[in-house]
Amino acid sequence: MTPSSPPTDNSVIRLALGGLVAMAVAMGLGRFVYTPLLPDLMDGLFLNAYQAGLIASSNYVGYLLGAILASQGWAAGRERSVFAAGLLATTILLFAMSFAHEVWSLSIIRLAAGIASAFVMVFGSTIVFSHLQAAGRDDLQKLHFGGVGVGLVCSALLLLVLTHLDSHWTTGWFAAAGLALLGTIAAVLLVRVDPLPGVHGKRERPLVWDRGLVFITIAYGLFGLGYIVTATFLVAIVREGQGQSPLEGWVWLVTGTAAAVSLVLWAPCRRRFGLFATFVAGCLVEACGVAASVVLPSPVGPFLGGALLGLTFVVVTAYGLQIGRLMAPYAPRKALALMTAAFGTGQIIGPLIAGYLAELSGNYTSGSLVAALALVVAALFAMMANANAKGT
Repeated sequence: MTPSSPPTDNSVIRLALGGLVAMAVAMGLGRFVYTPLLPDLMDGLFLNAYQAGLIASSNYVGYLLGAILASQGWAAGRERSVFAAGLLATTILLFAMSFAHEVWSLSIIRLAAGIASAFVMVFGSTIVFSHLQAAGRDDLQKLHFGGVGVGLVCSALLLLVLTHLDSHWTTGWFAAAGLALLGTIAAVLLVRVDPLPGVHGKRERPLVWDRGLVFITIAYGLFGLGYIVTATFLVAIVREGQGQSPLEGWVWLVTGTAAAVSLVLWAPCRRRFGLFATFVAGCLVEACGVAASVVLPSPVGPFLGGALLGLTFVVVTAYGLQIGRLMAPYAPRKALALMTAAFGTGQIIGPLIAGYLAELSGNYTSGSLVAALALVVAALFAMMANANAKGT
């Protein structure tokens, strides 16, 4: 298949699988392997919760910067090369974490990893989705996004092995880099085309800041703040309640498995009730999970929190972007950039607040409850956005 030839069914399935592997590497490992490896990193380098939150936020700053850079058009015609470079950079930066021992160096590495993961996300999705759309197989987007959960599952299995071996904290980063290298090779071999040409030259109108667009932007930013606290500190919460044990890996495995199948499970709800209602339900279900992770006794709380987090965060992320485009159909790319900026800002703020509160209180309860409240408020703003959309 060449970039200009019509895609076949086999070729788009191969591309979707390549997208799955790439998302597993860049997001599941490059971004979220930090969560299962965080407790050992904190113990090994004597980091406090605020420092751990600062390092995490650095990655989300990088992701936001990467998403903004990727939207500027400089990579036109070079999407596949930048996509492959992002995967390779993710592997190298995971390896580099084993050699960093200061907060500033860890933060710089995680910031660079955030930029790399954004490049893979944006350019990989651009390539894969253009061919899926041309083939009439938009249904395979679920396979592509399922890679996030697959990556989480891989990192959970890695944690279970490391716990069994009682290994040094650096071993986890070496092993993650090895998995990422294998995934990078597979993704590059599977994704061997450029994006199909589309309607990219049409100038978009400026965004109209009506109440609906403002409300959904606020909702998406609050969702970013709310989900990321548990997505960052969940395994640390297990360590806090149980000490070092295989439960850490099992909780994260439940989270990843739920994330891998979440889009499929929520599809009937989306078809019957629509995007807005599913977004609201996802935020509320996730709020219950975030609160349960610290309110209910361990291990019940973390297991339930992990399951509900996995079942919702990929779905709400994807559906929120779709809603943003629907609210501004005259400027879909600008709407996407706006929503990404709001989401990224929330992700940056969340770990800083939770880490600071954990350092003050000695546990993750207050930070997690703030995150749960943010998710409830996000649902309310989404409901107001929906009401405004119906009234116009």
